[in-house]
Amino acid sequence: MQGLHLTADLYQCAGDTAYMLCADTLATLCRTQVHASGLTLVDDKWVTFPPYNGQPGGVTGTVLLAESHLAIHTWPETGNVTIDVYVCNFSSDNSGKARALMEGVIAAYAPARRVYQELQRGDIGPAPASPMLEWVEEQLTPDARFGFAATARQQQRTRYQHMELLDTPRFGRVLRLDGCFMTSEREEFFYHEALVHPAAIAHAAPRNALILGGGDGGAAEELLKHPSVERIVLAELDEAVVQAARTHLRSIHRGALDDARVQLQLGDAHAYVDACSERFDLVLMDLTDPDTPASALYSEAALARTQRVLAPGGALVLHLGSPVFHPEQVRSLAASLRARFAQVHCYGLYIPLYGAYWGFAVASDSLDPTTLTPFDVAQRLAERAVADLQYYNRATHGALFALPTYYQQLVQPQPA
Repeated sequence: MQGLHLTADLYQCAGDTAYMLCADTLATLCRTQVHASGLTLVDDKWVTFPPYNGQPGGVTGTVLLAESHLAIHTWPETGNVTIDVYVCNFSSDNSGKARALMEGVIAAYAPARRVYQELQRGDIGPAPASPMLEWVEEQLTPDARFGFAATARQQQRTRYQHMELLDTPRFGRVLRLDGCFMTSEREEFFYHEALVHPAAIAHAAPRNALILGGGDGGAAEELLKHPSVERIVLAELDEAVVQAARTHLRSIHRGALDDARVQLQLGDAHAYVDACSERFDLVLMDLTDPDTPASALYSEAALARTQRVLAPGGALVLHLGSPVFHPEQVRSLAASLRARFAQVHCYGLYIPLYGAYWGFAVASDSLDPTTLTPFDVAQRLAERAVADLQYYNRATHGALFALPTYYQQLVQPQPA
């Protein structure tokens, strides 16, 4: 069973749309590339899915090779494609042919971003004494990747995205969505504590909160440490993420997903916010990155709708991306927030799982977390008996808002 397994996740594809929508056109492309690579086509099967919610259906196909297989699925509604190539190398090394096939198909789609992985499969020798390590990576930009070793991987194509659970020596169990690292058992506190506590401590007594995304439950768990919080609405699109968290990531949410104060609202966050008449003291955008299918929730129109559900004195908190790897995205989001909110305060910290310094922002009509002194923070933490914090404290509150000069220059208001 020795072989090479290649996967590619393609985003924002600019190639011929027929490769997204037409099974016959895609079949011709794949047959051509199989022949060009020198692999042996045995049979193939193609299915075009019907339109859904006004969006065209994608195409799924499998090419059976004498050496193994090629599988492909398209998402025309998002411009994304997933490709899977496996070849057996038992009698001869077909690795070069597999890579040629993969690159030929990828080239036809002309993706703006791709996440490409190789995995050596099988071993004809004796079983290893310790678990085999596989390197998993995230494509931060077209010219930069970050990764670490994993010993096991569970994968699932949900209705909305590709979900993976990785077992890693460094971070414990890791959740990855569409090739992007989301959270992990051993360092989730960097992200979740930084997302929640600077605004929550600055608020006199937050009673209700809305979390957009956050299906792993980590943000809800941090909010529940504040005794004034009576109600949290967690608006998560993908039920499969919640179920995976309940089953595999309990050390992250610690039962918060089943707490009586947490209302799980499955479905489109856009639709929930549009229909919502409730006003929230805190709104947390705990979403995938702004350059993923969640991008619509970061638009100026979406930010305006989210602002509408804030209570007086309430605050919106979101992550901006990395000022190092996504500077224009950070600049644009900060400008959009400043156009709508009287108080916008950017902050940041290094997040180990993301391999980068990461930007956040608190936006409000009046709440300013930078006015709190270390004494104020310590006093409120003590009064509220907020415990079990591994990153946030009286000193790190102010340090979060002490921005490096290059980050300051990115987010400061531009002269008229």
